[in-house]
Amino acid sequence: MPIITKKSEAFLEKYLNNASPTGHESPGQKLWLEYIKPYIDEWKVDNYGTAYGIINPDSEYKVVIEGHADEISWYVHFISDDGFITVIRNGGSDHLIAPSKRVNIHTKKGIVKGVFGWPAIHTRRGDTAKLTPTLENIFVDVGAKDKDEVLKMGIHVGSVITFDDEMMVLNKNYYVGRALDNRMGGFCVAEVARLLKQNKKKLPFGLYIVNSVQEEVGLRGAEMITQTIKPDVAIITDVTHDTHTPLLNKKKLGDVKAGRGPSVTYAPAVHNKLLDLIIETAEKKKIPIQREASSRRTGTDTDAFAYSNGGVPAALISLPLRYMHTTVEMAHKDDVENVIKLIYETLLKIKKNHNFKYF
Repeated sequence: MPIITKKSEAFLEKYLNNASPTGHESPGQKLWLEYIKPYIDEWKVDNYGTAYGIINPDSEYKVVIEGHADEISWYVHFISDDGFITVIRNGGSDHLIAPSKRVNIHTKKGIVKGVFGWPAIHTRRGDTAKLTPTLENIFVDVGAKDKDEVLKMGIHVGSVITFDDEMMVLNKNYYVGRALDNRMGGFCVAEVARLLKQNKKKLPFGLYIVNSVQEEVGLRGAEMITQTIKPDVAIITDVTHDTHTPLLNKKKLGDVKAGRGPSVTYAPAVHNKLLDLIIETAEKKKIPIQREASSRRTGTDTDAFAYSNGGVPAALISLPLRYMHTTVEMAHKDDVENVIKLIYETLLKIKKNHNFKYF
């Protein structure tokens, strides 16, 4: 029986289609909180926008399950006299995919539509025959005749720009869209809260369902919220690369494929005992998993939680994703369900004051 309901999927579509660029996650966080409120006892939001729901808030022993809410985007950096806009990154935005994409520019007057323009193929001759997109030459066109018209639209240096792309389902098996990295993680932890409520499970600890901000610019939201919550355990979910698509090298990037289950990571920041518990849970509950290794850092909020508060036992459960940081990120439905199931079943294995001491 599928874990994800029609109501859940309707929320997912609304949540993914909403823009939550790094530093401007408020609208998405409001949607997320409204969805999880029926399944939690309390909720809070910190000064920079990390939102979290709490089950059993009076418990001393605290367990975090976490995803991050922010998506990559662009900032308006310069407006030329003839009305064209130069951008800089907000997070790891990919300049190679920008030309010909439609965009939304977020202003106090509302959304202003625009496009990333690009010279027509007919005009690229001689020195420009092999012209490729760079951060220095991509630009946004809002149809303005000059800089003054751009400014009158409410656009200014520092305005945030997101791609105008909505979620779709491909071949009945894949969720496709921008910002699956990592609002899909926020969706998964929200679904765990729903299942706990639906199945009337009583946890012997306080559960903090966290949707962090500013991961895309250095794990900043997680760095802040772990100091606030001071958890005893943290299970993080993020995305990882499906390395079975063309042009990727499995020997360099690892062997992970969409549809084969969540990936668990071996890394210095990942606590071995917590990871063992997750793997044992997967085996007992027949949840398919894949494995990968990170030599120094995971590059996810796992690192921020693990190295906080004198050291927090932390582990990473990743959703295989195709075409990360593009507008057509793809995640297999089965993997999404199995991420939810693995986190849920692992929580049921954690005891009150669970001992994760190193030895």
